[in-house]
Amino acid sequence: MSLDTLITHNTLLPVQPDVAPDACALVLMGGGARTAYQAGVLKAVATLLAKRLPPASAKTATPPPFPFQWLFGTSAGALNASYLASQATRGLVALPGLASFWSTLRSEQVYRLEAPGWVRANRVVAGLVLARQVRRHRALLDTLPLVDTLHRVIDLDNLERSLTQRTIHVLGVTASSYTTGEHWTFCQTRPDHPIRPWQRPGRRADFQPITIEHLMASSAIPFLFPAVPLWVDGHKEYFGDGSMRQLSPLSPAIQFGARRVLVIGVGQPQRAGMAARTSDEPTAGTIAGHAMASVFHDTLQADVEQTQRVSQTLARLPAALSAALPYRPVDVLSIQPSFSLDELAQKHMRELPRATRNTLAGLGALETGRGAAGSAASLASYLLFEPGFINALIELGEHDAWRRKDELEAFLGMPAPNAAMPAVP
Repeated sequence: MSLDTLITHNTLLPVQPDVAPDACALVLMGGGARTAYQAGVLKAVATLLAKRLPPASAKTATPPPFPFQWLFGTSAGALNASYLASQATRGLVALPGLASFWSTLRSEQVYRLEAPGWVRANRVVAGLVLARQVRRHRALLDTLPLVDTLHRVIDLDNLERSLTQRTIHVLGVTASSYTTGEHWTFCQTRPDHPIRPWQRPGRRADFQPITIEHLMASSAIPFLFPAVPLWVDGHKEYFGDGSMRQLSPLSPAIQFGARRVLVIGVGQPQRAGMAARTSDEPTAGTIAGHAMASVFHDTLQADVEQTQRVSQTLARLPAALSAALPYRPVDVLSIQPSFSLDELAQKHMRELPRATRNTLAGLGALETGRGAAGSAASLASYLLFEPGFINALIELGEHDAWRRKDELEAFLGMPAPNAAMPAVP
């Protein structure tokens, strides 16, 4: 996020009188099965917020309010954001509800790969199996199960209700166009929302109702999941995972006027720690893991740091000058895993569905010898929609959120437990 974004937003975009000054945006990054980590963080956030509610709130029938007014997601993060948007009218309980959904998820509800057990014995046979999959499904995996799962879990009517009742202001889903190379953010808002579509070099926003097709496009991991056609500017383009070409993940939230942004990534700063010091030729798993890391190359931290630098500069201006300027700082809190997700996945690789495990093993992509274990685990971590790995991710997310409890409470503007409530006239 640049100073240009702040200036453009604050000088050209209309004022939104219905936006509370303490309103908060939620930005969720992508990473396949790894994004279960976000459900753990948000489950802990819900517990923190519930503990700080006034005693009278617990006795009323009205659910505690949903804490985020803008929701933006990329790849599997878009699935999380859409689930929350579709459950926002339920209030705070939507957050732990996301963790409950992930806890019941299985790989067979996300993708399908049909292969005989003996496929692992020969790379040629494994290659033929995958070639057959590509002919049938235009990708290595059949994602029809995910379509069925999303239709069952994402309540699009309730999403529209959340927007109409102004429980939330926008749901944004990002995807990357294979046709033009542009990075798109598709936004659904209420009809009278004052913000209009925008365009920047290499990235743009379009306003249209979010559908299951948008979610499938945003989460279409290259080669693994098929590209998805969407209609934009009156013509059809093919889209893939929104993590590709995502240069400024915070920009949509800033464009919509967010002054506070909670962003949850699944970056892998510890990935280098698992790399073996070896001169051996890279295995198929090493190459595949590196390719996946490149697709999901985390630009989040750079964008967060730039936003914080710009905001700190604005905050240090003399009070008189700051009051005269039409732009304001943005408060950003970023939470990412404190433990290597590759290392975590390595402990659960045997949970991969048998057909998937056998086929990848047949290609040598799950080879754990010759120092390739880290890359094999990295590849597996995007496909491990299985209880052991998912629950470990949720627990890690909860742990990291509680570890930063003071930061979260300060960011969310939560009063101290025993703080006196203001008198009601």
